[in-house]
Amino acid sequence: MKVFTVKNYGTPVDALQIEECQIPKPGKDEITLAVKATTINDYDWAMITGKPFIYRLMFGLLKPKNAIPGMELSGIVTSIGDEVGTFSVGDKVYGDISDHGFGTYAEYVCINANAVQKMPEQMDFVQATALPHASLLAFQAFKKVGLSKGQRVLINGAGGGVGTIGLQLAKLKECHVTGVDSEMKLEKMASLGFDNVLDYRKIDFTKMDDQYDVILDCKSTRSISSLNKVLNPTGKYITVGGSIGKLLHLAVWGKLANWITGKHFGILALKPNRELHRIAALFQQQKLTACIDGPHSFDAIPNLVNYFGKGNHFGKVVIILD
Repeated sequence: MKVFTVKNYGTPVDALQIEECQIPKPGKDEITLAVKATTINDYDWAMITGKPFIYRLMFGLLKPKNAIPGMELSGIVTSIGDEVGTFSVGDKVYGDISDHGFGTYAEYVCINANAVQKMPEQMDFVQATALPHASLLAFQAFKKVGLSKGQRVLINGAGGGVGTIGLQLAKLKECHVTGVDSEMKLEKMASLGFDNVLDYRKIDFTKMDDQYDVILDCKSTRSISSLNKVLNPTGKYITVGGSIGKLLHLAVWGKLANWITGKHFGILALKPNRELHRIAALFQQQKLTACIDGPHSFDAIPNLVNYFGKGNHFGKVVIILD
């Protein structure tokens, strides 16, 4: 089988090398999957480039501990371990496997059976691989802050996978949604249904007069004090990722800020695949769908990781394998 490996940190084009490996055989509680589609996420960028540096505490200080990146997939079960009773050969499955390992930048992957779930019949491989990580970041974030009908919501970094799903979830609650991202994405964001779109290079949303009930942040570029100004008196801010410096700032000072202001400043700790059945139900009801950048070919992964790192993508970057 073909796989992309990374032996040393570096630029995606230099660090990722394509190799031939044997198809892995499952252990007693594992399944082997033929990968049909995968995606690019922040963890993949960090695992390949070693940046931001703090991620090396997770992935390896001097070189990556995981030779094959990739954390999200859809595929077909090709073999099962002796103790696996939840799947059969031929089952179509999907999920975010990061709680159990990585390795989806390959034609086959062997993973703990608990890492994936069965795909709904109406879902194709492209949608199935694009939904688990981004949709649950948005879903769990809004659940944590208690999104309510008719609220004013701002999404920072709104043109990516989380932001485009977050918009759809907020619209199910009839919220007024403002999206912040780069100018090149604003037209697509407006056509998707954002009520207001802002170019972060030209407009600092924390210096505007508008206030919001909920801020969902995918970039974490602002301080607590600046965010406090644009939250209404009972407003709630939650971040799902972004600047390490700002995340650390929030982790240290967030609880104190909550006590002083009476507002909520928090960081989401994602629970991979938890409540994925709720996302599947919304998809089956045609109330939710992933915005796809692609699908792209497997051999383009190094260039696509670089493209992802520049933040030029709209929605989820999806790779298909034939």
